[in-house]
Amino acid sequence: MEGRLPAHLEASAIMRLAQSQGGFAAVLEKGEHDAGTILLVTLCRGTGAVLYERMPQLDGSRSFVAAKRENKENPTEFSEYLTRRRAQDRDLWLVEVDIADPERFVAALNEYR
Repeated sequence: MEGRLPAHLEASAIMRLAQSQGGFAAVLEKGEHDAGTILLVTLCRGTGAVLYERMPQLDGSRSFVAAKRENKENPTEFSEYLTRRRAQDRDLWLVEVDIADPERFVAALNEYR
């Protein structure tokens, strides 16, 4: 089993990577300092929110996978979902990244793991 980065370091690394690629990143919710789960919300120019969370893969790795997409007909559904997730697990970290190519950004994150 691989060692795992503490959650606060991983959140910081995600933010720095986004900023190095010309994007904006912010921690919206801080969870447990070392062992919290990280949820990643990606945007492109403030729209098209997608929630990613780490899921176990067949090879034993844990990659970010799209778990929820913003519904244009019901935009509040996405934020309500995030609120429910936060209520279920107070250890969650919620990191938001607004970047030109969110899919490429997430693919790069998955390569680092």
